[in-house]
Amino acid sequence: MNRRFFLAASAPALLAACGADNIWASDEAVRAARFVSDEPPSITLFTVIGIPRGEGGHAALMINGSQRVIYDPAGTWNHPRIPERRDLLYGITDNFKNFYIDYHARSTYWVAEDSVPVSREVADLAIARAEANGASAKSFCAIETGNVLRGVPGFETVPTGFSPIKLRNWFRTLPGVTSKRHRDGDPANNHDVLLRQKNGVVTGYPRM
Repeated sequence: MNRRFFLAASAPALLAACGADNIWASDEAVRAARFVSDEPPSITLFTVIGIPRGEGGHAALMINGSQRVIYDPAGTWNHPRIPERRDLLYGITDNFKNFYIDYHARSTYWVAEDSVPVSREVADLAIARAEANGASAKSFCAIETGNVLRGVPGFETVPTGFSPIKLRNWFRTLPGVTSKRHRDGDPANNHDVLLRQKNGVVTGYPRM
């Protein structure tokens, strides 16, 4: 998924092309953005799925441990208030989580949110593996997501391959998994998302 657009200065989120971008935010920026969620520790797989054919467009992980982050291999979403180190996004508050989902959900794609409860130690190990994994090449989102999960207890049997759908089908067999669907009628250019987003807050966000 490789879309570029311009944003009003009041809400400047930027798109980067899919690819291995070695972005490295400063220690100060990462510390300042750190967000600790009140929700129990978990690992969540986001899968962006095409409408109407059901093909997989993207895979990413949201990990909630001692902090909440999104591992977005070869992803195209970023925001000036969200520090990134390679493909790991820090400071994922509820609003930024919603913005991330709303960015991907549109008339041509819906977003699956599949979550598995884990211990804090397991979640933090997943974060450490995502930090160490490095930037992903274009189209390798499912492969790199699997690489991160493979070394995490309870996720060792993750399949290999380029298919986000195959990855999701496996993830949904894990014990305790819960699933949500996010759909949105926004056009593919996603301008409505950008107009709703201001100062890191998504208004009018559809929840399904």
